[in-house]
Amino acid sequence: MSPSELKSRLSHAYPNDKVEVVDLTGTENHYEVAIESARFAGLSRIEQHQMVMSVVAAELKTGELHALSIRTRSKN
Repeated sequence: MSPSELKSRLSHAYPNDKVEVVDLTGTENHYEVAIESARFAGLSRIEQHQMVMSVVAAELKTGELHALSIRTRSKN
């Protein structure tokens, strides 16, 4: 999954929110993502991360996306 494809998918899932994607190794399968969204308000960090992971669940399951570091923040 390319960085632009990952960013597009996350931006589609979190429209009007801040989404950042960094390819950590240049291999297009180890990423760090940061998302700031009002949708995270009142949720635990685990729940927030589960929401993000659900966007790429298929790729995580197949191994196309091997590692995903997630930083979430609630937008006020």
